[in-house]
Amino acid sequence: MQSLTVMRGSVLTSRWIFGLVFLVCAGLLAVAFYMEHVMGLEPCPLCWLQRFGFMGAGLVSLLAFLHGPKGFGNRVYGFLMVLSAGAGLGVAGRQLWLQSLPEDQVPACGPSVDYMLEVLPWFEVLQTALKGTGDCAAVVWRFLGLSIPGWTAVFFSLVILVGLFVMFRSYQPKNWVNS
Repeated sequence: MQSLTVMRGSVLTSRWIFGLVFLVCAGLLAVAFYMEHVMGLEPCPLCWLQRFGFMGAGLVSLLAFLHGPKGFGNRVYGFLMVLSAGAGLGVAGRQLWLQSLPEDQVPACGPSVDYMLEVLPWFEVLQTALKGTGDCAAVVWRFLGLSIPGWTAVFFSLVILVGLFVMFRSYQPKNWVNS
């Protein structure tokens, strides 16, 4: 029984949880680039912002994995992960809302992100991207009934739950088995 407890405690360390979150975020970004470059699905402005949400959560997780924080450090990294994934979830929610609009209420299609980055200042690109365009309202791919932003919302929610778990779990001293 004691070896099982020690084994379980060593496997479920925050360091390995952060490492797993990093791998999931990296995998999701790989899928996004596969969909763009192999399947030919052009990402809309809100899709780009969701990618940045996964990049942020993945980068925080990678740093936490490499750092191997204890106690309060886990809470800081968990908070940053929740913050990044929460922003991504908000963007995914915006895109899901746009996809739910009747056709006559969908905003007009806008220029590509590449074009906006060439012509507009960065802040205006961000502002325009957050509003969404008609491109963002188009459902171009589904899996098990969910569109791409539906799946990103699911994964952002999971990352948030993991981040909250890391933030609020009880951190016991190393010798808690013998107490």
